[in-house]
Order: sequence, then C-alpha cells, then structure tokens
Amino acid sequence: MKTKYWIALLAVILVVCLGCSIPLLIPGEAAAYAEIISDGQVMHVVDLKIDREIHITTDRGGSNTVTVSDGKIGVTAANCPDHYCMDRGFCSSGAQIVCLPNKLVIRFIGSQSVDTVVG
Repeated sequence: MKTKYWIALLAVILVVCLGCSIPLLIPGEAAAYAEIISDGQVMHVVDLKIDREIHITTDRGGSNTVTVSDGKIGVTAANCPDHYCMDRGFCSSGAQIVCLPNKLVIRFIGSQSVDTVVG
C-alpha cells in the first residue's frame, strides 16, 4: 500500500512539473521592439525590423556593441570579462539579454509608438 501511495504521489508531482514547464518551453511571439538600458536608463528603443549597430559606452569604461539583424537583437562585442551577454546570441523574444559588468540590459517589448523611439 505504501509503495502505491509513493508511486501515485511521484506521478502527480511529475504531471504538475511538466504542466508548469510547457509554457516555458514554447517560444513566445517575437517582439517588435527592444529597449536598450544602460545604468538603469533607457538609452535606445529599437525597431527589430530595422537592421543597425549601436555602440554603448558607460562612464566606467564599459562598452558593448548591440546589433539588430533579421528581426533579432544581440550583443556582438563587449569588453566585459565573461562575455555571457555575447553567448546568448541573437534573440527576438524571451528573457532579457544582460551584461552585468557593464550594467547593460536589453528588454523585449511588444509594441511601441514611433514617437517615443529614443534612438
């Protein structure tokens, strides 16, 4: 009896875990815009449909090159020691791209009025 109880309990836990992880595995809609935030301030709001390259330099000497290409955005160059931001590759949605040493964050947003585009 105890063995059946534990098997049933583990099966229920497994089903709940799988059910909770499915939304994380399915990619969301591609964002139309991305905010490039440096030191907590929005530096640029970029349209992901327009290919471009943006250089961000901080007061402390940190620098990142952000590239928009084919509807995706990514960090293509950085002077940080770990380069985790570059390892993320090009993305069009999902979790933020972050460079902690240079305090750079790229956040995806669904829509943005053209009048409020910073750069």
